[in-house]
Amino acid sequence: MSLSGWLESNTPILIEAAVLYLSEDELLKSQVIESVEVFFDGLLLTATRRDPEPLNTVLMRWVEARSAPTDVESTSLVPLLAALKEVLWRTILELCSLDQAIRLLTDMDVIFTDAMIFLSQIEGNSLLNDMRNQLRKAREHVSRLDKSKSNFIAVAAHELRTPLTLIEGYADMMLHSSLIHQDPQMSLLLDGVGSGTKRLREIINDLIDVSMLDLNMMDLHFQPVWLNQVINAAERSVSKLLTNRRLDFIIERNTIPATPTSGDPDRLLQVMQKVLANAVKYTPDDRKIVIRGRILPGFVDIMVIDNGIGIMPSNLPHIFDTFSAIGDASLHSSGKTKFKGGGPGLGLPIAKGIIEAHGGTIWAESEGYSELTYPGSTFHIMIPMQPIPKTDEIGNIGTAL
Repeated sequence: MSLSGWLESNTPILIEAAVLYLSEDELLKSQVIESVEVFFDGLLLTATRRDPEPLNTVLMRWVEARSAPTDVESTSLVPLLAALKEVLWRTILELCSLDQAIRLLTDMDVIFTDAMIFLSQIEGNSLLNDMRNQLRKAREHVSRLDKSKSNFIAVAAHELRTPLTLIEGYADMMLHSSLIHQDPQMSLLLDGVGSGTKRLREIINDLIDVSMLDLNMMDLHFQPVWLNQVINAAERSVSKLLTNRRLDFIIERNTIPATPTSGDPDRLLQVMQKVLANAVKYTPDDRKIVIRGRILPGFVDIMVIDNGIGIMPSNLPHIFDTFSAIGDASLHSSGKTKFKGGGPGLGLPIAKGIIEAHGGTIWAESEGYSELTYPGSTFHIMIPMQPIPKTDEIGNIGTAL
């Protein structure tokens, strides 16, 4: 007797044995029996037609009806298929002679082997799709959180500006009041208030810049820019910091291109100031910081090179992350010139966002971190060299820097 003939004759027995094997709970038997009947119908059609499609269709429906998996082992249907195979083996061995059992088991094993392979494949594909969907939902959730964070930062920063402006205004009025001259100590106290509000305004402006970059809302005003003038302006802005820390500042001017490019001069100046301030923080006293240019096809690589404490390799991918705090948070300091002084972690992310908005890129290199050997760091600021249209109005644009 063929396998299909034997199955057709013994299907009721097989269904009863399978239901009994799979569930001893009477409440579950009614749920199990329908699935078992459908399975044996598919198995019979496959054996009769010698075509795996009917049984594969049943297996496909099983996978589709199963809830989304969270654990491969606990939700796999392969053990169920193996259990049904075991029921068939036992029933064939009980009802058939040895010769007949061998023939039936051989034919049945071919069908179940193909079914096992097919079920494993579709379960793997289903699991992969579920993971993709979960990843997509996670990304959407993170994106919403990032947008909410950026919106909150923007709103909070703008709200802080109003009381800060009032404090600055009243402090300035008091500083210029005739009453202040009667008490010199009050003048010193108000100078301290002014210094604190100035620092607070810088942080608020940085918060607004970060939120604008995150939301792709930062406006750039492109015009002809001479990078040597930008670097000269950056040198003037940090000269006091360099003097306080006794740092040598060297600009290799012959390496900086003399031809203009198209960009926002104020924002490019901001980039140079942020990167230089970072170099000052992590370079000890009596050492040096160098600015050097390198002409590349379509770009100029402005390198800010220091011989400071350097950067650990594990930290290099994260130094441009917003609010990144490389180092011990307990040693945090808001000082802008103090060696290893901390900060809110906004300078380098702002520099990165501005450069990328110009179509360039920025990255850092370092041989490692050491407060004994001072391996230093090199920040590469890649700025596109855009051609400037020839007009009669360009003249000396940018000399205000």
